[in-house]
Amino acid sequence: MSKRAFIIHGWGGFPDNHWFPWLKQELEKNNFTVQIPAMPNPDNPTINEWVGSLALTVGVADENTFFIGHSIGCQTILRYLEQLPENIKIGGLVCVAGFFRLLHLETEEEKIIAAPWLDTPINFEKIKKHTNKISAIFSDNDPDVDLDNKKLFKKYLNAKTIVEHNKEHFTADAGITELLSALQAVLEMSK
Repeated sequence: MSKRAFIIHGWGGFPDNHWFPWLKQELEKNNFTVQIPAMPNPDNPTINEWVGSLALTVGVADENTFFIGHSIGCQTILRYLEQLPENIKIGGLVCVAGFFRLLHLETEEEKIIAAPWLDTPINFEKIKKHTNKISAIFSDNDPDVDLDNKKLFKKYLNAKTIVEHNKEHFTADAGITELLSALQAVLEMSK
C-alpha cells in the first residue's frame, strides 16, 4: 500500500507557493503520492468549505495517510480529523505555523474571517484517537503565530514541537522555499 501525503496551504495561499512544491518533490522521492489541493476561496476560508473540500480530496484515510498543514491549513486538518469515524487511524500530522490564537489581525475583515476558526471548539480527544504522531513547527519570529501556540499544541495534542530560528511565517516572502524539519517529521512518522 503506497503512502499518501496531503499538503494543505493556508489563508490566501495556493498549491505552488512557499515550500510546498519542494516538500512534494522530496516526499515523492521517498515513495509518497502527494497532493497539494487548491482550497476553495483562499482569501475567505470557511471551516465547512475547507473541511468538506479536504474530505473529498482524501477519500478514505488510513495509516498510510499523512497530512502537512500550513497556518490555517493545520486548523483545517484538525477539524477534518475530528469528524472522522472513530476506527480510522492516520499515519501522522505535521503542523507548520499552526495556531489556536492569533495576535495581529489588523482589519475588521480579517477578524470576521478568523473568528469561526478561533472560536469554534475542537475536540482534541477525538483527534488523538486518530493518531498519536503529531508534530508542530514554529518560528521564533513569526509575526502572526506567537510561541504560546507551541504550548497549546503540546497541551491539547501532546504534539512534538520544534522551534525554528528566524523563519517568520514560513512563507516564500521570508525566503522559505524548503523546510527540512517538515520533511524529516513526515519521514520519521512513516517509518
